[in-house]
Amino acid sequence: MRKLLIALLAALPLVVLAATPKTVTLAVQNMTCELCPITVKKSLEKVPGVSVVKVDFDKKTATVTYDADRAQPEALTKATTNAGYPSTAQK
Repeated sequence: MRKLLIALLAALPLVVLAATPKTVTLAVQNMTCELCPITVKKSLEKVPGVSVVKVDFDKKTATVTYDADRAQPEALTKATTNAGYPSTAQK
């Protein structure tokens, strides 16, 4: 029990230093069928630092939660564009 407590206390500073996740919504072009969101989602999930991706086919958007220390919106838009779905970050 004591070793577990020591291990938890030692790991605590690492948790405090972790970046707060950021969320961005991308306007995604070229989504014309029900399968397109799957491709968009997979392309975004491959970007290091991305933790959650939700694609809305009807609104033509992708909402992405990511670690700002590991990814930037430019990397996200590049990923969708490379998959055939150009996107821009919404303000």
